[in-house]
Amino acid sequence: MIARAVPVPRDAQLSRYVAQEGCYTDCYEVMHPLQTDLPRFITAFYTTWLFRLERSVLAALLRHRITDAQVAALADGSTQFAAWEVEARDQGQILLRDISDQTRSWLAVAPKEGGVTRLLFGSALLARNGRLPPLARVSIPAHRVYAKALLRLAERKLRRG
Repeated sequence: MIARAVPVPRDAQLSRYVAQEGCYTDCYEVMHPLQTDLPRFITAFYTTWLFRLERSVLAALLRHRITDAQVAALADGSTQFAAWEVEARDQGQILLRDISDQTRSWLAVAPKEGGVTRLLFGSALLARNGRLPPLARVSIPAHRVYAKALLRLAERKLRRG
């Protein structure tokens, strides 16, 4: 499946950051050929081999191991996960805020006709004084590639069951 860039949906919890001055937002989608729900998507996303690499880096920085049990707890409704806190959540979407309050990560599922599910992953990098920090600006191209890869891998993991 191909992950493609799409506008942040108007009803997305992430949409509150779209119009903020200097803030960067993105959103990617992939169509999953089966029905799925947010807890399964969260689990698939945060247990892909690629995100496991990020978990290793974060564990070294936080000096705290990030486990599959923590992923399961997030999928089941926990408000904390590693370096993130749940900012908003409903049946079909979750918005996470990092501990530095500089980034947001958003996951959503949207069932479609015919048993297909639209999977969405979006991010926000928040501006300081109306501008993104230099490191954030230069990381955007790599982030775009990484975001699409994470979404594709999560969809593939869901397909495999």
